[in-house]
This record gives sequence, C-alpha cells and structure tokens, in this order.
Amino acid sequence: MYIFSATDIRAWDEYTILHEPIASIDLMERASLACYQWLLKYRNTEAGFVIFCGKGNNGGDGLAIARLLAASDHTVTVYILEFGHKGTDDFQTNLARLHDSNATIKFISSEEGIPVLTAGDIVIDALLGSGLNRPLEGLTASVVKHINQSGGEVIAIDIPSGLMVDSSSAGNTVITATHTLSFQCYKPAFLVAENAPFIGVLHILDIGLHPAFPEKHPPAHHWIDKSLVQSILQPRKPFSHKGSYGHAAMVAGSQGMMGAATLSAKACLRSGAGKLTMHIPAVGYTIMQIAVPEAMTYTAGKEYVELAVEMDKYDVIGVGPGLGQHATHKPLLESIFQQCRHALVLDADALNVLAQHQQLLEQLPPDTILTPHPKEFERLFGKAANDFERIQLALKKAAAFKIVIVLKDRYTLVATPEGLAYFNSTGNPGMATGGSGDVLTGIITGLAAQGYTAAQAAIAGVYLHGLAGDLAVSYSSQESLIASDITDYLGDAFQQVKE
Repeated sequence: MYIFSATDIRAWDEYTILHEPIASIDLMERASLACYQWLLKYRNTEAGFVIFCGKGNNGGDGLAIARLLAASDHTVTVYILEFGHKGTDDFQTNLARLHDSNATIKFISSEEGIPVLTAGDIVIDALLGSGLNRPLEGLTASVVKHINQSGGEVIAIDIPSGLMVDSSSAGNTVITATHTLSFQCYKPAFLVAENAPFIGVLHILDIGLHPAFPEKHPPAHHWIDKSLVQSILQPRKPFSHKGSYGHAAMVAGSQGMMGAATLSAKACLRSGAGKLTMHIPAVGYTIMQIAVPEAMTYTAGKEYVELAVEMDKYDVIGVGPGLGQHATHKPLLESIFQQCRHALVLDADALNVLAQHQQLLEQLPPDTILTPHPKEFERLFGKAANDFERIQLALKKAAAFKIVIVLKDRYTLVATPEGLAYFNSTGNPGMATGGSGDVLTGIITGLAAQGYTAAQAAIAGVYLHGLAGDLAVSYSSQESLIASDITDYLGDAFQQVKE
C-alpha cells in the first residue's frame, strides 16, 4: 500500500492511461465498477440510491455508478450541480450513457432545487473528489449541509466532498460519510484524527493502476506494512548467544509506578534483547525481581531513580516509563546523555522533563528516539493549528535535532532525521489503555539493543506493537484489552511477520 498526494494520484492515473494503455473513460468505468460491486456486496440493495454529482471526473464516477445500479433494477435518482458550464469529457460521455438507462436525472441550480431526503435513502457523494483546493461555499456548501442533515447513510466516492487531500479542512463544510470508497492507495487526509468524523469506515478499492508508477515515483510518505518490516528484521544466526543481541538498560519506575517499569521490561525482553538491566528505585526491587526474573536489577534511589552510573556499557538505554517527575531528573537526564554511547529511547516522564527544560533538547545524542503522544509532543515542541501542521512540525524537529520522533496516534508517525515520514498500518482502539505506551517503549528498546538503527527500531517497533494488539483483540475484544496482552502476543506478531 502507498500514500500519495492529490497531484501524485492524478499522475498515476495519467501514467496508467499512457502505459497500460487504457482510455480515461475506461479507467473511470473500472473505478465505478469496483464501487458498484462493493455496493452490491455490503449495502441493502432494496433501498433507493440518491447520487449527487458535480461536473468533474468524480461526478463522472457517480454517473457510471448510477448507470450500473439502474441496469440491475435499482431505484436511482441522480442530482447534478448545475453552474452553467460543461463537465469534463468523461463526465459528458457518462451523462449521455446514463440517459439511456432507467435512472432519473435532475439538476440543482439553486437552493430551491435541493431535494428532500429520507432516512431510508442511500446517498452517494460524487460531488467533488480529490481535486479540491479551497473551502466549499455557496450552493455546493448548501447541498453538503443538506446531505449531512438528512440522517441517512452517506457513501463518499474517492474522498468526502469538501475534504482536502493534502492540507487541513478544519472548520470547513465537509460531507460526513458513513463509508468512503477510495481508490488504490491511502491519501494524507485519511491519516489524521481531525478527519475521522468525515471519512467514516474507509475502504481502499484496487482499480488496477499501473504497478510501475510507485517504483518510478516514490511517495513522499511511506506506509509501514508487513513487507517493509520483513525487509528490516533479520533472522537469528545459529551460532549466536545472548551477547549477540545486545545489552539493554531501562531507567524506569518510582513509588506507585512500578507497573510501567515491569511492562516495558517484559516487552523489551520479548522483543529479542539479549540482556536487560533495569535501573529502578529500591522500592521496586522485589516487584521487579518477581515480575521479570529474566531482567537484572540495579537500584539507583529509594522511592525514585536518583542517579545513573556506568551507562556507557549498554547498547541502548530506555528512559521514562513510570519515572515520575522530580527535581533530580534534569541532572539525571544530563548524566545519561553524557554517558550514552549507542542508542537512546525516551518516553513518558523523560519527555515531560525535556519539556520543562527545553535546553536539554540541544543535548540529545544523535538518533535518539522520542515516543510522545500528541499532548507530550505539544509540551515538547509547541502547539500546532491542526494535524497536518503537527506532522510537518514533527518532521522539522526530527531534522533539526537529528532524532527520530514516534508521534503516537491511530496511524502512528515515525519522523526521521532525513525528513522521511512513515505511517503505521497496525493497531486498534483497544490499545488506548494505560501501559500501552510503556510496552511500545520496551519493544523499541529491545529492537535497538540488537543493532537495528533508530529508524528501523522505531518502524518495526510500532508495527509489531500494533500487530500484537490486533492479534490480542482477535482473541478477546477491544474493551477488554490491557497492555500486558500486547506483550503476550508479541511472539505471534513476530511469527506473522516471518510468514
């Protein structure tokens, strides 16, 4: 799967038309047929279809879908927005074809022409598609608002009308779809939380665009999927030993927060680290020895971690889960930064200390991995006006500080120092539970211990974390999922990636 901008998607269409070769009207028919087949399979086909079309190629898709539905004896009414100009050539061709069907065709040239909709209608939005570059206004905005108020099921073709592909649509008038039927690849608009209410359930339909295009025109954003992670993970060698897979350290835990430390410790070991030493407060010594007997333990304070010693011997240092926020933690982080000789992973309270002492950002070792959720990211780097600006800010800061930023969300972003953006494909809402982030920190730390680069550890880590959560949910439910379930299914996640 790929993530392409609106410009790149148009170029992919044109490349397919030229190199398959195929006429543009036939490519439109292919896309419309894919939507029609989805409608027959998943929707109540006894209901009537009301299709709203603009005069661009998205409207042409809508007209072709209308013809196919009418030909299979469905009740179809088409409403075309009329502004006094001709449509695209393919729109005009499909309009002529539709006149030979049983579909009812009407035009909307004023607000008085907007039809009454019933809750039983299935509304298909084929007004604008992905070519939009400004907010909706006038009659088009009125039609969209009317559709949203109808209370019926709304199915958007390509992208909900009013939603911009590559920039924020916050505050704009946008179709609120129940389902979105898009084509061939993800669009940036599908990956941000602010657009979730408009998209509904997303379905990516394969319409056979030319497979050579992505190879010749690599996307600006990358999709973390099984094939990418397979290319990263290396098989273990027969004559290896625990020293072959690195010695990890985790600085974690405090009074009342030892659960976070144990969760991250277990995940680190389950991710393949050869050895793990936990730097924890004395109050958590017995807890750690019992909960994670495979880990070695060093006590570095009474109720919270107060000092870091001999940290230069580790292949990776993970810092933050359950650490708490204390006055001594600023010099603690400074000491760790100075001693760190290899990889460094910072999460949770380590990020909060960084946010409180911004000068520490300048001291971060190159290729440090930060794993903030959106609020932690905001405290670190400032507010963004919308999700698209937050993505750009993450890429900017990753490049400026030469670090890897793992911005946790539904499609977690991995921003690299080279300015590359990777979005994760795995995970589910059940993972929105306390301790899930501590498990992720442990996984990334465990992978980094084995010699994977910071970007590789982050990319593979977020994928395995989400996949383990998906496997856990398949055996229980999103509601019942807890963080330790994710670790329990890490083995299955590794096995699935190897298949």
